[in-house]
Amino acid sequence: MIMYRSRQPRLGRAAIVWLTMAILAACGGAPPPEPTAAVAPMATVAPTATVAPPTATTAPTATTAPTATPEPVAEFPLRLPGLEHGIVEHLYYTDRERVLTLTQIAGYRWVRQQIQWKDIEGPEPGNYLWGDLDYIVEDVHARDLKLLISIVRAPSFYNETHGLPEDPVSMGNFVEALAERYGTKVGAIEIWNEQNLAHENGGQVTIEDAGHYVDILVECYNRIKAVEPAIFVLSGAPSSSGITDPALAVADEEYYRAMYSYKDGIIKEHFDAQAVHPGGSANPPQTMWPDNPSDAEGWTDHPTFYFRHVENVRRFMEEEGVGDHQIWITEYGWATENETPGYEFGNQVSLDEQAQYIVDAMRIADETYVDAEGEPWIGVMFLWNMNFAVLWGAQGQPLHEQASFGILNPDWSPRPAFLAVQGYLAAR
Repeated sequence: MIMYRSRQPRLGRAAIVWLTMAILAACGGAPPPEPTAAVAPMATVAPTATVAPPTATTAPTATTAPTATPEPVAEFPLRLPGLEHGIVEHLYYTDRERVLTLTQIAGYRWVRQQIQWKDIEGPEPGNYLWGDLDYIVEDVHARDLKLLISIVRAPSFYNETHGLPEDPVSMGNFVEALAERYGTKVGAIEIWNEQNLAHENGGQVTIEDAGHYVDILVECYNRIKAVEPAIFVLSGAPSSSGITDPALAVADEEYYRAMYSYKDGIIKEHFDAQAVHPGGSANPPQTMWPDNPSDAEGWTDHPTFYFRHVENVRRFMEEEGVGDHQIWITEYGWATENETPGYEFGNQVSLDEQAQYIVDAMRIADETYVDAEGEPWIGVMFLWNMNFAVLWGAQGQPLHEQASFGILNPDWSPRPAFLAVQGYLAAR
């Protein structure tokens, strides 16, 4: 049984805005330089090094023999009784206390932090240097916030291009060590990110890779649940893409269906929730192609350009017999003005429109995404993102696309979206 704290008392909007501005003025300075840019839409940049004194631990080296399936937990799949809201943050190389304070002021209950596996395990297999992740986990836990960790980029000794590991057991060893170290201070673990993109899979991807991903997910699920059954295990979110090209992507519907059918549906007993990254482009969240298309310029003629594409994913899941598993939206959001090629749609979205679209998406999910019994079919939705504008601004790139999705400005001041989210969550 997982316990959840009650909602906080509601504040008046004037008091909320005053408190926000006071905290923004009082919190510390700018972070150190951030790592290099990512290419995929809304892809979280993770650190390339740790800054705290590392603590080494040793785990068994990888073998090819699969682990036994653990005894089933009392509840399968794990579900949340009500939809909760979270935000994607970068807690390395920044004023972490300030970011977490703003998280609480905004009213969020969950934080998503992506980690690069290759920066933790090495220089040889089984040697784990947890470094600053220890402090991140403790700091999030101390704030009574819940943490989702998303894992990407295998060490080169498991995959030379840092894509999915060739041997599923190698990742099983890693997540087992992570679960043993942190227990339920980590509330959920997402196994990879947008694995249907070539960029996230070592440079090339095919439909057959969906089966290999399932083998990895099954191994990781078994290993995590054997240590701590209360940790949610998420099937990684395919990118919302309608394109199938080995150098770019596999269309997400093809990838979902390949995952769910592989080995007679073995995945269906080996994940708690399906992570999803619905698109947004410049399209308001109420719109959807083809029945109610947006009138934005470009990026309007396919369902993967729309937030409501999450409804199609839900339909795929029901058709495949996994409708009892909730969806977790682990990234959603709207870009604004930016200078990154491929994200020009953000130049159509004003700061006020970004705020309105985000709150409208939250309201749609809260009020309408329920099943026939009135139970929510979304567990948590994580806005992309809190503080990437601060990090990119420190590098002299305030108009990087990742910054444009943020709800803070490079100087830490709130965008209209921050205040809109804060008001919405306070009134729920």
